[in-house]
Amino acid sequence: METITITVVGCWAHSRRKFDEAQKGLTEKARAGSLALRAKQYRDQLFALESDFTDLSEEERYLKRQKKAVPIVKEFFQWMLANASGKSAYGKAVQYAINQQKYLTRYLLDGRLEISNNRAERSIKPFVIGRKNFLFANTARGAKASAVMYSLIETAKESGISPYNYLVWVLKAVPDMDLSQNPELVDRLLPSMFRAADTVI
Repeated sequence: METITITVVGCWAHSRRKFDEAQKGLTEKARAGSLALRAKQYRDQLFALESDFTDLSEEERYLKRQKKAVPIVKEFFQWMLANASGKSAYGKAVQYAINQQKYLTRYLLDGRLEISNNRAERSIKPFVIGRKNFLFANTARGAKASAVMYSLIETAKESGISPYNYLVWVLKAVPDMDLSQNPELVDRLLPSMFRAADTVI
């Protein structure tokens, strides 16, 4: 069986949120010149760059990040180490970012990687909202079945195809495929194959 290597990528939105929380405990006057605000501004710069890079190819995005984002990230962590502060809300936010540094910087290694997991969280939101109503998911098998269905639906959405049409296509094709003996056939059920197909595999 092929070994799959997973690279964990940190979420800058989560890190930024902790500095937002640190600011909430300050008066408006204190907030204006606070370390928490400065930390948030570093992150805002990175998110602004990502917005500018949206329409670039993966390779172009990687090169732009190396030129523009890498210096900001390096400066941010150097600044933060020089401005750590005890067990305050700001100090906890700093500690979180430092502990996550190796993960937070990984998005810079590949133009396909994203600066935050906001898009993934939006994708699972329907599942999170609906799970209280899932009467059939009170067992491990039921939970696995619902996870599979949601994965198929969200994959279709991300691929720009109709989830309903894609599911109909998959469910019609599966009975004629011996996946237990030939698991590699599952590749023929990918959204890219749906686009290339007429009505059946």
